[in-house]
Amino acid sequence: MTTALFTHSECLGHVTPPGHPERVERLEAITAALGDATFDALDRREAPVAERADLLRAHGEAHVASIEAAAQNADGVALDADTFVMAGSMSAALRAVGANIAAVDAVIAGEVANAFCAIRPPGHHAERSHAMGFCLFNNIAISAKRALDHHGLSRVAIVDFDVHHGNGTQDILWDESRVLFASTHQMPLYPGSGAAHETGAHGNVMNVPLPPGAGSMQFRQAMERQVLPALDDFRPELLLISAGFDAHGDDPLAQLELREEDFAWVTGQLCDLAQTHCGGRVVSTLEGGYDLQALAASVAAHVTVLMERGR
Repeated sequence: MTTALFTHSECLGHVTPPGHPERVERLEAITAALGDATFDALDRREAPVAERADLLRAHGEAHVASIEAAAQNADGVALDADTFVMAGSMSAALRAVGANIAAVDAVIAGEVANAFCAIRPPGHHAERSHAMGFCLFNNIAISAKRALDHHGLSRVAIVDFDVHHGNGTQDILWDESRVLFASTHQMPLYPGSGAAHETGAHGNVMNVPLPPGAGSMQFRQAMERQVLPALDDFRPELLLISAGFDAHGDDPLAQLELREEDFAWVTGQLCDLAQTHCGGRVVSTLEGGYDLQALAASVAAHVTVLMERGR
């Protein structure tokens, strides 16, 4: 068994305007970091193109059609102040979703122990009917739906440690009792959702907001005292991770103070829990992280632990 890395060069085709934090260089930095000999054992796979039916597991037809139409505009379209669709955006987004679908399929089939999807655009802000926060389609919610409805799983857990709340994932899965969505994030911060009282239609949402300036101790306590016990009680058959690395102390878009060691620690904790409940089946997908050096180092730490647990 091993760890799979799903990515595709077409994810570089989503070219945002100059100065935009969610830029091509993010994926280039990650690709360079994971090109080190330390990662030779990765099972490197090309992300396929997602099928429309998979997009529709989490989004309405009108939303999918609107992104397709915007991608036809040669000059690009600003969906809001932060979110852009350019000529290559639809292809990139379909590869991003496809990476997650293929990763779920491979892990559930037992082809690999776990997987990391190095993709862009990210997804956790994309709501059922709205693209926002750099995100066009919700990669992680779609993969959860794939595991439930295509593979017949009964319990899928999503842990989101991006510094921004995954409002889109919460929106799509609010009334999905088969999914436990647990998020740690800075508050107050964009997008403004993620208060502790937001618990889902079936108590299936857990939000653990952290104040600006919180660091390793507060983050680890939140995981140990709230998130991990909830996951243990839920007993997931598959664990998905929205792996945002913008809670790093060097990130320019927020004010949490995590380091690479914290991302390695939480990855180990989640993999250990997955080993207890679901044979170690973990699929992680890239969300945020906007300081290139911190992002590359954090992803390397995250994937290193996935590989150690996947042996």
